[in-house]
Amino acid sequence: MDSINQAKNNAKSPQPEKTSPPAGSAAPPALWQTVASLLPYLWQKQNRGLRSRVVLSLSCLILSKICIVMVPLFFKFAVDGLTGKMPSFYPELAAYLPPSLVGAVALILAYGIIRVMGQGFGELRDVIFAHVTQRAVRQVALDTFRHVHALSLRFHLDRQTGGLSRTLERGAKGIEFVLQFSLLNILPTTLEIIFVSLLLWSLFGLSVAAITAATLLCYIVFTITITEWRTQFRSEMNNRDTEASSKTVDSLLNYETVKYFNNESHELKRFDLAMQAYENAAVKSLSSLGMLNIGQGLIIAVGLVAVMGLAAHDVAQGTMTVGDFVAVNTFLIQLYLPLNFLGFVYRQMRQSLSDMQAMFALLQVDREVADIANAPDLHVSHGEIRFESVGFAYDARRPVLENISFSVPPGKVVAVVGSSGAGKSTLSRLMFRFYEPQAGRITIDGQDIQQVTQNSLRRSIGIVPQDTVLFNDTIYYNILYGRPDASPSEVEEAAKLARIHDFILGLPDQYDTRVGERGLKLSGGEKQRVAIARVILKRPQILIFDEATSALDTKTERAIQQSLNQVAENRTSLIIAHRLSTIVHADEILVLDGGHIVERGRHSALLAQNGRYATMWQRQLETVEMAS
Repeated sequence: MDSINQAKNNAKSPQPEKTSPPAGSAAPPALWQTVASLLPYLWQKQNRGLRSRVVLSLSCLILSKICIVMVPLFFKFAVDGLTGKMPSFYPELAAYLPPSLVGAVALILAYGIIRVMGQGFGELRDVIFAHVTQRAVRQVALDTFRHVHALSLRFHLDRQTGGLSRTLERGAKGIEFVLQFSLLNILPTTLEIIFVSLLLWSLFGLSVAAITAATLLCYIVFTITITEWRTQFRSEMNNRDTEASSKTVDSLLNYETVKYFNNESHELKRFDLAMQAYENAAVKSLSSLGMLNIGQGLIIAVGLVAVMGLAAHDVAQGTMTVGDFVAVNTFLIQLYLPLNFLGFVYRQMRQSLSDMQAMFALLQVDREVADIANAPDLHVSHGEIRFESVGFAYDARRPVLENISFSVPPGKVVAVVGSSGAGKSTLSRLMFRFYEPQAGRITIDGQDIQQVTQNSLRRSIGIVPQDTVLFNDTIYYNILYGRPDASPSEVEEAAKLARIHDFILGLPDQYDTRVGERGLKLSGGEKQRVAIARVILKRPQILIFDEATSALDTKTERAIQQSLNQVAENRTSLIIAHRLSTIVHADEILVLDGGHIVERGRHSALLAQNGRYATMWQRQLETVEMAS
């Protein structure tokens, strides 16, 4: 009773969800592990062309920075030339350059050329490295998507689709940002700092270099310290954003249910609560960002004033020229501008790495249901199915199946009936290896399905599920999904067998009609007939019908039942049925209750026993009579 009251209070007052890890989740890897996981995608041993692009990009990067660092020197020479002191540090150049204005103009042209070369090498670096970046993003996303599809059904039932989709999206963008800005900003700025520091030391003495180095050190330490402190607010923003996205997707997918119960205000309240939490985290994040920017600006201003003051003193003393003063100022501005941007990049890099951590954490999630090493393919010769003392529980505290044993002989039909929650649909999930049984085993033609590849197992089985979900695409695409290499004529033939071809031709766009999200533009019966056509097209050796005609009217059900009988001819079939009238022809009927087989036999024999099956049959007859 207490748990009911608690659930009731939670329903009345929705609260922000706590981000507890779902079953089958993995802790995010450390940052260094995340970066290390990314390196093989950049330096691919089997792709020589990609490795060449990495080397060329780094070469262009170095050439670009050398040119950029030389720009203030040519500017200095030009200024000194205009003041009649050209050149101050390299008098041997005077023999080759005309005095005063003409020499200054020549140096200004050289200044312009060197600037263009610096920018040109930088752009060339970006063009060459773009292919490396996008290939890495594509392959990491593909590997993650493949792994997520390989995870067990338990993982996907525990996850929220909107949140999972957001994790993949942010992770892919994070990889792109890290790769682009590590080469485009962090590494170039680091090289520039080294080059400029060495030049300042060699040209203007230790004092200028020391003040510059101290300023850079203070700036970097301050930026890293404050950014690390701010990470908690950004992480909170991400969590709340994921929560809001999950609620949005969940609400929109259940649009009709929201309308049925007139709960728009309830959905708005849930969404607003998530957005309110996001708002609070965003305010904290932006406020701390202001503090970071002010501190960075203050450090740069103090360092710039100190160095320029020292340079001005040396100019007044005659130990520096005006060109030297201009060069020092240009060097510092040239250095501090990308350094200022580096603060933003570091913040974004830290966040991108965090997003990548979440994405790479998915790759570390245990698949739970995995093929054994060197597992062979399943070879179906006759199609005999055997359940041998199978036991299974979704939760160890509540067994679903206990000591289940039965066989489906080749080419025969076995039906399973029982009340809701008896474990009927669990049988089909175990057949497809969405879960592994905790006890016993399942074999097909004597081969333990846990010892063969999942791909070959699922290729050999076709299912028409109770809850038919279609892709948001055309009717043609959804039928073709059963066998993507099928011809249009084969698709039409499958539709005819499923008794949906005439209906499709009556639509304005016929087979090109889009079915909407989850197939909601079609009725339940129409969706199920598309699903039946899809499994007909697949042509599997083993068929599973999980209440395949439950959404059909009696007339349509009889017509489709004839088609199903035709399709199932000479194929092994397992039928999970709600309407007993659809399985009277079965070679054996199993009555499941509480995880146990309580009755078994043919339809007539079970009626003669006057047991549970006979009671279920009588109730359904009474229901039909009342409806008529």
